[in-house]
Amino acid sequence: MTGVAVGLPGYAGWRVLNRTMAAQQAVIARDPALNRDHAYFREKMTSVASAEEFVSDFRLMRTALTAAGLETDVRNRFFIRKVLESDLADPKSFANRLSDKRYAALARSVTAAMGSKGQPAVDRIVGNHRQAELEARVGAVDPDLRVALYTRRELGAIAAAPSTENTKWYQILGSSPLRKVVAGAFGFGTSYSKLPLDRQLDEFKAAADKMFGTSDPKGLAEPQNMEKLIQRFLIRSQAAQGLQGLQGSYATALQLLR
Repeated sequence: MTGVAVGLPGYAGWRVLNRTMAAQQAVIARDPALNRDHAYFREKMTSVASAEEFVSDFRLMRTALTAAGLETDVRNRFFIRKVLESDLADPKSFANRLSDKRYAALARSVTAAMGSKGQPAVDRIVGNHRQAELEARVGAVDPDLRVALYTRRELGAIAAAPSTENTKWYQILGSSPLRKVVAGAFGFGTSYSKLPLDRQLDEFKAAADKMFGTSDPKGLAEPQNMEKLIQRFLIRSQAAQGLQGLQGSYATALQLLR
């Protein structure tokens, strides 16, 4: 597996990654094993007609789950089948009751990709898989960089969706990676997850309004605000880990955040 050239953890690595992103993506695009997986996915999904058929093919499962950021579930066939067979129109269905909303998104994308008419959905999964592979390889350098990349990708998608402000926030709170980045940027500890969900919503919206002048996720997804969000997450996270000395003192950087 081809690695990526980030070299540094934390915000220093984030800046390197952004300067070299086109080159990093080109490396991933040329990866022979990845391209074989994508060709296989495109070919096989045209004949898949059920969740049972899908979960019976490990290679298809691995591609789709990695694209969704759920690759650790690739051997949980029964669980994923229940997710895929959920009625997404029913708020009480299995996938919709899971706190991590990536599962409902997985069910939606895989179901749409099944059969001969699913090519647009297949293309989206393949594109997400390519990006997820880049994120995973970045994560080998620093896991925080991985969730930062994921946040830039997924927060933008949530913000652009035709749903209410509160619905978008519940999606953010229901996604482990997004919640980690946003809560970290706001300086929230793990105790916030123990609050009632409506109280969590109020706290996150208030913090967003204080930091960005808006509580609307659309505002968070604007490029300058997204960069500020990720910068604060990475600096706070690295300071909490007690790492010093990369591009100056993180203690000084934290003073600038206050």
